Order: sequence, then structure tokens, then C-alpha cells
Amino acid sequence: MAVLRVGHLGICVRDLERSIAFYCDVLGFRPLTQVDVRGADADRLLRLRGVDQRTVFVERDGVRLALFAFRTPAAVGNGEPRPMNAVGFAALMLRVDDLDATLERCRTAGVRILDDTRTDYAAYHSKLIFVCDPDGTMIELIEIPGDPYAPFGTPVASAP
Repeated sequence: MAVLRVGHLGICVRDLERSIAFYCDVLGFRPLTQVDVRGADADRLLRLRGVDQRTVFVERDGVRLALFAFRTPAAVGNGEPRPMNAVGFAALMLRVDDLDATLERCRTAGVRILDDTRTDYAAYHSKLIFVCDPDGTMIELIEIPGDPYAPFGTPVASAP
């Protein structure tokens, strides 16, 4: 038995339309499908009671995100970015061709930009910064030369 492929990364959102606009209009994802999730099977799977949720799938470069909008039970959390050392999903990284132009587009769209995270690594000819989706999910934007699909950094040994 083997894992066949990655399906999606799930992100809980408060306002589905606002999140779709952010991911599609600002970051260039495209909407794929939507599904309503509710009933006893959903309650069991999600370990919640009274689930009534709409999920919209968006995709970019083969990466699919599932935007989870709960009608009930209500979404929890304060919308502030999680500390990077909090266990669990920390950030979505997107490579951009021009960080400054991308940030200008984000500012025009009213995106929350964490300006204090801006880092320019001269040794790597790269620039990085974090922005947030409408619910505080961290999005790392990085401008780095070369093939955007090529990994960077030092390879790690494979598991036996």
C-alpha cells in the first residue's frame, strides 16, 4: 500500500467569499469545486457536533487548498497569525517573481502585510516576507532566482 498523491491542504475560514477573493484574485488560485458537508458522518469525521460546512477547493500549480467555512459550529480563533513555533501547519510558501510588485498588489487589495518580517538575503539573492490571509493564516512570499520548482537548501537523507 502506498500514498498515491497529496489531495489538499485544509484552511478554516470565517468568510468564504472574502477568502476566495484573497486566494483567487490576489494570489492567482483558481476555484475548482465546492461541497456541502453535514450529518452524522461529517460529525464523526471532523470530531464536532452539528456540522454544517461548505468547502470550496481552489488550485494553483497543482496545489489544492480546501477552504472550510463552518456555518455550525462556528469557527474558533481570533484571526491573529499563529506563532511559527506552534505545532501544526505553520505557513504556506509561494514563490514570486517580483516581491515588491506582489506586495504593492497585496497592499492595494488590503492584505495584512507583516512588514517587520521583511528579510533580504543578499547571499542567496532572495527576499522574503509574510502576509496573512483574511483569517490570519501565514503566507510566506519569497523571491529567489532560478527554477521556481527546484528545491533549495541542503538535501536530507531519505527515511529507511
